Amino acid sequence: MTTSASPTPAASLPVVIIGAGPIGLAAAANAAERGMGFVVLEGGPDAGAAVGEWSHVRLFSSWSELADPAARRLLDGAGTWTAPDDDAYPTGGEWRDAYLHPLAALLDALDGGSVRYDSRVVGVSRAGRDLMVDSGREGDPFAVHVDGPGGRERLLASAVVDASGTWTSPNPLGADGYPALGERENAARFTYGIPDLRDPAVAARYAGKHVAVAGKGASAQGVLIGLAQLARTDSATRVSWLLRRPSVGDAFGGGDNDQLEQRGKLGQDAKAAAASGLVTNVTHFRTESVATQDDSRLTITSVDGQQVTDVDEVIVVTGFRPDFGFLSEVRLDLDPALGSARILADQIHPDHHSCGDVAPHGHRELTQPEQGLFLVGMKSYGRAPSFLAMTGYEQVRSVMAALDGDLEAADRVDLVLPETGVCNGAGAFDDPDAVALAGGGGGCCGPAPADVAPLELEPQLLSIGSPVAVGVGAAPAGSEETSSGCCG
Repeated sequence: MTTSASPTPAASLPVVIIGAGPIGLAAAANAAERGMGFVVLEGGPDAGAAVGEWSHVRLFSSWSELADPAARRLLDGAGTWTAPDDDAYPTGGEWRDAYLHPLAALLDALDGGSVRYDSRVVGVSRAGRDLMVDSGREGDPFAVHVDGPGGRERLLASAVVDASGTWTSPNPLGADGYPALGERENAARFTYGIPDLRDPAVAARYAGKHVAVAGKGASAQGVLIGLAQLARTDSATRVSWLLRRPSVGDAFGGGDNDQLEQRGKLGQDAKAAAASGLVTNVTHFRTESVATQDDSRLTITSVDGQQVTDVDEVIVVTGFRPDFGFLSEVRLDLDPALGSARILADQIHPDHHSCGDVAPHGHRELTQPEQGLFLVGMKSYGRAPSFLAMTGYEQVRSVMAALDGDLEAADRVDLVLPETGVCNGAGAFDDPDAVALAGGGGGCCGPAPADVAPLELEPQLLSIGSPVAVGVGAAPAGSEETSSGCCG
């Protein structure tokens, strides 16, 4: 005779949070404040592992906007944390070391909470039920499959909050959405992301070389500024800026009109670099192939036959995309173009959204057909580039309140983003008239001032936070994820 054990009541299990970045740790902090059990699973070796890969980049946002309110309350209450100067702008490394690391250590020490590293989630499903099974699905716990230090493990969870971000899935150079022909074969010449050009060893890789830069957002602009300064000190350095759009003029942000002042300054510095003669702007260029020349340098060819030759190094800063591979056994409702939460798509699509027009949103917009599963943070935006960390902080505050059954608090979400005008996305690059109508002579978010700041080689700027207006009853303001869009 066989006997069957009673199913584990899902409500008694912890919430599994995927990712120990800023949004994942904020989710854990909100869970901790509510007395909810949680397990944070991080694939990297420490908290903020992805942030550590761009540790040299300075953020657009000040410390006042970079600490989640619930996390700040926990840290302040512990009495062991020295809060940074609210008006200072940290680098990614400073954000990680002064905030993410102490927050993760505190959360891991709490009763009912844990933060686990080198623990990569490889699958999420309903316990005992694959994607096809309907019966009893909503009442069963989640089964989270993890590759950790001790091998494969299966954890049961009452809910799953996926804050894994998009950093591990950079977009390729190829215009088709796949790597260009020859891109993988020449991977040693490619860098995806923002190299630290202040590091002499890194700068030496590019000095005196012909460097092609692909991408138009804030990260790409930071690369252009650094390379232009390198070209000032080494005249043999050449920079080609590859743009899919037909003109450069609408790529530089809101300038003095940008409510994130440092983001506006970055755009103006990048505009100066592009106009300095140190950078060759190559527009309407959609890469088809990368081929090795007889002298071992590269020729990059566009789908229309245009070529950039004698290239030594390629820096690809074209944004990121989410990884849904480990969610193949749960039910998702995603926008077919962006891969974002479907309800958010019209507000965040870079072809037609305004940087400041994302409506307040929380658990209701982020919920998936798989009850108890939420995509939050940069992953909730899919391929859209305009995510801001304070958006994520409000998301997880609402989601955790909903999971705790506090729908009154969960529905009080009020978010105000910086106003910088209308951004043109990739969909406009074949339409010069659309660019002109959107103000192609200025920045993507408004006209640029005539005077531009001189080029300086300094930590480049990345937008992570934004001002938040707190609604009635919402958690008081305490003071992402890397992006390549004009909205930061």
